[in-house]
Amino acid sequence: MKTGPISTATAPHYAWGNGCDGWHLVRTPTLSILEECMPSGTAERRHKHHLSGQFFYVLSGELTIELEGTDFHLGPQTGLEVKPGKAHQVFNRGIVDARFVVTSQPPSQGDRIDA
Repeated sequence: MKTGPISTATAPHYAWGNGCDGWHLVRTPTLSILEECMPSGTAERRHKHHLSGQFFYVLSGELTIELEGTDFHLGPQTGLEVKPGKAHQVFNRGIVDARFVVTSQPPSQGDRIDA
């Protein structure tokens, strides 16, 4: 990636899940920072990462993150850390799209195991 300001208008885009979108804001061998958008009523598969630790930070809307059997409800300007090896699943049970940032160190791509 080139150096300088980045936004969802200029970052590499990817689609995932059922109508969800993501943008690679930082993508290096040691760090991944993504902005993602989940429409209302969507969810990802429950999974874990052996090596990657993650931090989810909600920008707008709301997320529910099930972490090791406990549901955490996150609104704007709220985050949650998910340590390596912890099974988790992210849901948008709200009525509007949820936009959030996911920081992973090391990057979680290739380190995902269904739980």
